[in-house]
Amino acid sequence: MSNIPLYQEMRQKAEPLWQAVFEHPFVKGMGDGSLSRDRFEFYLKQDYLYLIDFSRVFALACAKSRDLADMGTFATLLSATLNMEMELHRKTCAAFGIPAQDLPTTRKSMITSAYTNLLVRTCYEGGLSDILAVLLPCACGYAEIGQRLKSQGLPENRFYRDWIDTYSSREFLDLSDWLIGKMNAHAGDDSGHRKEYLFRLYESSTRFEYLFFDMSWKKEEWPEGQRE
Repeated sequence: MSNIPLYQEMRQKAEPLWQAVFEHPFVKGMGDGSLSRDRFEFYLKQDYLYLIDFSRVFALACAKSRDLADMGTFATLLSATLNMEMELHRKTCAAFGIPAQDLPTTRKSMITSAYTNLLVRTCYEGGLSDILAVLLPCACGYAEIGQRLKSQGLPENRFYRDWIDTYSSREFLDLSDWLIGKMNAHAGDDSGHRKEYLFRLYESSTRFEYLFFDMSWKKEEWPEGQRE
């Protein structure tokens, strides 16, 4: 039996997937400032839609928490996502000439739809450990990306710099650490079969993290013949 905490074990098993994320040209382009504006705009619009459902994840995690303190933390995360993280997107889009009212009316891409469907369905069907498993790749993955990019030096582009500063901030790192601690506490003593199931959820979300950046790089919506 492994003595490694559950999250750290899952993260190690998914290392090849994370290396693919770190090396993706979209991520590297934000880091060195070379990412084209049209790709970043596409990402911002789709990520805004993603965050609406990610807020539902925190709301359902709050509802399924048995501990009052945990309920409070998830409620705080819900508020921060709705009122701070999404506001960052609105401000950046406004600077690009994209009105805030256009964001909610943007059509979800195929990848965004599939990813958010996985998240919300898991929340409705599973317990808190399942919810944590599918949300950790986004919350903790962005913290890793932010730290990694910041350590390489901030780009001159202020929008990419703001993105990196947001996700490498102390507040975001504290959130990541708290979620990791909850994952380990809630599921650390689960059976091997149960842990494997949680890893598959974590792995699926990690794959979607890669696909989300890849979709944004390609500005990929729906396959030809499936678009309006």
